[in-house]
Amino acid sequence: MEDLLRDYLPIVIFIGISAAIGLALMLSAFIIAIHRPDTDKVSAYECGFDAFDDARMRFDIRFYLVALLFIIFDLEVAFLFPWAISLKEVGVFGFWSMMVFLGILTIGFIYEWRKGALEWD
Repeated sequence: MEDLLRDYLPIVIFIGISAAIGLALMLSAFIIAIHRPDTDKVSAYECGFDAFDDARMRFDIRFYLVALLFIIFDLEVAFLFPWAISLKEVGVFGFWSMMVFLGILTIGFIYEWRKGALEWD
């Protein structure tokens, strides 16, 4: 039974640290919060322009395109972490398969860049 508890000790420590950090962040929000609000302090500021009057106003399609491209590339880059950890086990085949993956990723990025998908003009 003692071995079982010792195996779960890192998990309990992780949960304790994450709970302490979560509580500290919530308490700091109450401490740092706006106590004497005025119109400038409580106004929303997003993306470099003033907030709209109507929440149903249409956004430019480029905003959604850049957001989607960010999510796609962010998730694809997340595949690099498990690969880097298990690089010794996957060997040469795993290395070259990841190089092919990164090559395809790079070709897609260059294509998007040349098509102007990342331009705001």
